[in-house]
Amino acid sequence: MKKSREGFQKGKVVTISAVHFVHDCYTSFLAPALPLIIEKLGISYGMTGLLAVIQRIPSLFNRLIGIIAERPVMRYMVIFSPAMTALFMSLIGIAPGYVFLAIILFFSGISSTLWHIPTPVMVKQLSGKRTGKGMSYYMVGGELARTAGPLIILGVISWWGLEGTWKMMPLGFVASVVLYLKFRNANFKPASSSRQHQEGSYWKIFLRFSAAFALTGGYTFFQAGMKASLTYYLPTFLTAQGNSLHYSELALVAIQLAGAAGALFAGTISDKMGRNRTLFIVSLITPLLTLLFLNLEGIWIFPVLLPLGFFLFAPTSVMLATVQDLDTEKKAFVNSIYMTLNFFVTVMVYPIVGATIDRAGFIPTFRAIAFLGFGSAIIVLLTRKKMRKITLKV
Repeated sequence: MKKSREGFQKGKVVTISAVHFVHDCYTSFLAPALPLIIEKLGISYGMTGLLAVIQRIPSLFNRLIGIIAERPVMRYMVIFSPAMTALFMSLIGIAPGYVFLAIILFFSGISSTLWHIPTPVMVKQLSGKRTGKGMSYYMVGGELARTAGPLIILGVISWWGLEGTWKMMPLGFVASVVLYLKFRNANFKPASSSRQHQEGSYWKIFLRFSAAFALTGGYTFFQAGMKASLTYYLPTFLTAQGNSLHYSELALVAIQLAGAAGALFAGTISDKMGRNRTLFIVSLITPLLTLLFLNLEGIWIFPVLLPLGFFLFAPTSVMLATVQDLDTEKKAFVNSIYMTLNFFVTVMVYPIVGATIDRAGFIPTFRAIAFLGFGSAIIVLLTRKKMRKITLKV
């Protein structure tokens, strides 16, 4: 596959995006299956929130994985992770108890980390000057997976029951074979340069780009509650409101499908409009649409879920592009810091949301989270000047 004038290797980027789709289909099985798992295991909303934390505990090792990913071994981390994720996530339906479920989710978190740390770096190097476009391609695979995943798991449960989820395992192994054939001889290690040796220790690199981590971490914090509410807890919320499981899954599919469009176009838009300006606009619109959603019922939620999903998922590809725009050779390392911050935000947000729902109910919790979401606009304004000094382009 030839490069475009801007160095964009579309074939290889699309391959990674397609496998990203397969990989994240498996990780998206949990949320739509939660109502049935809660009924089977008899667990509380707070305990379900803790499951999301357990699945992300391996992210504590993001920095170590980021350093390792600077080496040629990165390609093997990427190749084998879809098969590992498929193995563990296909077992959620046969989990006999909460502890077993937590263990397999923990191991799926390890394989997911091995996938998500190196792959944005690979896409960056395959995208040439079109980083935002590359990240949009990459993220649309993940977001489409969150659209297809609920449909797939609902179909599997309808045909074979909750215990039949293990039959979805082979597709992940096929994805790993495809990656092996395509990238087994690839070398994504950054070319050495004199500037690379002048960057100093990883600690100095972290301090140099602290404004970027403040932007991505702070922005994620204020947006995470809305994302948790409108994805992880959405099917449970809608079924608790008296809606059918199929209605709830359809709502999740709608918001995830719109989210795929947001992931696809947001990065490319930010190439032209600028990263910070794009994030600022999104930070204002998303909370407003969330508040509107909470005041609607029945079929009227769907015209709001579509634009809401677009803006809810739009920031991810923009922030990934922002991290890859940082003026450093250590792309995998700075991406690992970004992913680590996502972990700590999730650790705080998911169990807090679940526990608050147990105490105050869904509507008051979701409404408070929506108002908190406006804080992301303040983060963008506070960091915009420093971001101009540490990025290759904005």
